[in-house]
Amino acid sequence: MSSFVDSAQLHAKAGDGGAGCVSFRREAHVAKGGPDGGDGGRGGSVWVVADHNQASLLGFRDHPFRRATDGENGTSKRQHGKSGQDITVTVPVGTMIYSQDGELLVDLAGPGDRWCAAEGGLGGQGNNRFLSNSRRAPAFAEQGEFGAEQWYNLELKLQADVALIGFPNVGKSTLISRVSAARPKIANYPFTTLVPNLGVVRVGARSGRPADATEYVMADIPGLIEGAAEGRGLGHAFLRHVERARVLCVMLDLSSIAPVPPDEQLEILLRELGDYQADLLDRPRLIVASKSDVAHYEAGGYPEISAITGEGIDQLNNTLAGLVIAARADELARLEHVIVVHKPLPDEIHVDLVGERSWEVTGRPALRAVRFQDLTNDEALAEIVKRLKALGVDRLLNRAGARDGDVVSIGPLSFEWWRDEGGAGLDRGEHHRATRRERLARHGRLDLDGWSADDSE
Repeated sequence: MSSFVDSAQLHAKAGDGGAGCVSFRREAHVAKGGPDGGDGGRGGSVWVVADHNQASLLGFRDHPFRRATDGENGTSKRQHGKSGQDITVTVPVGTMIYSQDGELLVDLAGPGDRWCAAEGGLGGQGNNRFLSNSRRAPAFAEQGEFGAEQWYNLELKLQADVALIGFPNVGKSTLISRVSAARPKIANYPFTTLVPNLGVVRVGARSGRPADATEYVMADIPGLIEGAAEGRGLGHAFLRHVERARVLCVMLDLSSIAPVPPDEQLEILLRELGDYQADLLDRPRLIVASKSDVAHYEAGGYPEISAITGEGIDQLNNTLAGLVIAARADELARLEHVIVVHKPLPDEIHVDLVGERSWEVTGRPALRAVRFQDLTNDEALAEIVKRLKALGVDRLLNRAGARDGDVVSIGPLSFEWWRDEGGAGLDRGEHHRATRRERLARHGRLDLDGWSADDSE
């Protein structure tokens, strides 16, 4: 079983926030003690971090689930619950994260780049937070918010200095095994290499002077064939590993088993690279003729090498090292990498018509505004009205075409929306307050200023 995996899935589940506490001081010689409920702790978040010590996505193949811990509930005496622990999920540098719909969400192209895959839920506020001059004994608190939960697709693009490109059985695996400590599978049949292999090549080290050496990473990319950019063979799955290579080494097969002559091989390979990504043709590249020890075709003026006899290998390594040094210097001059921290964008509030005279308000800010433990509490409903007005939900409903008496749902809360004579809003106005108790008795529901919450909720 291969230990290299370049595509996998991640299920990130952030921790839920702890619930706020409803509590009042109960001590000797303290008459009518005030509210002292503590806040719930925030849930832990899931962070994905690019790490040079990771080589593949193998750890996600059988175990894609990553979960942060929940926040603890608040308690009396204004004691806040403990926040959940964030977890860090390490992935190889060059990992790209996609949504289930195929949208690219983030590219962790540099070491240390971070992205919040799932944000922890906020802890609920205790009843102590709602104390005011007009509300001396608040008997309600907030529930903790659920942590975000999502599936993602992960894809890895290797970041090698040199990518070996050529037809199947051109000798790429044999070459990388000769110039580095890599030991890929080598056999005399096409598509022997099923996964990219990496090897570290050291060039120019003199005896006792290892600091004089130039090291670069060479990648053996599975063989390309005509039509690889459209998905034929293995090319479509592994062409992405060529995208970030600094230098391309194109190998042409001189042996009699080559499917086409070397000049046609070169034409096909360059065409496939250009069809896949046009700027690959602008990368520094070295073209060599492989298998010179069993040559059947002419080299056409390209340097000849043989990974079996060693012919031309030293010169090849020196040339590639020079190209890599130049490419690194150019890259350093263009960009000094700064660790990037990617965070989710703020959620927007949306109003959607879900049925006849029935609306649904979605968006994390709106859901946060209604996360109270007791939705039948008049004071809690008044606080909800205040919050949603501040968020502009009344204006959004008016613009969407909501009419008086329409039912609007936000999470577990359901209410009737009304516009008073002064304009659009969530308050029915003073002329509707007199009939509140009558509606409660008739419909068996609590209704505050145009808001209704089913008792069952």
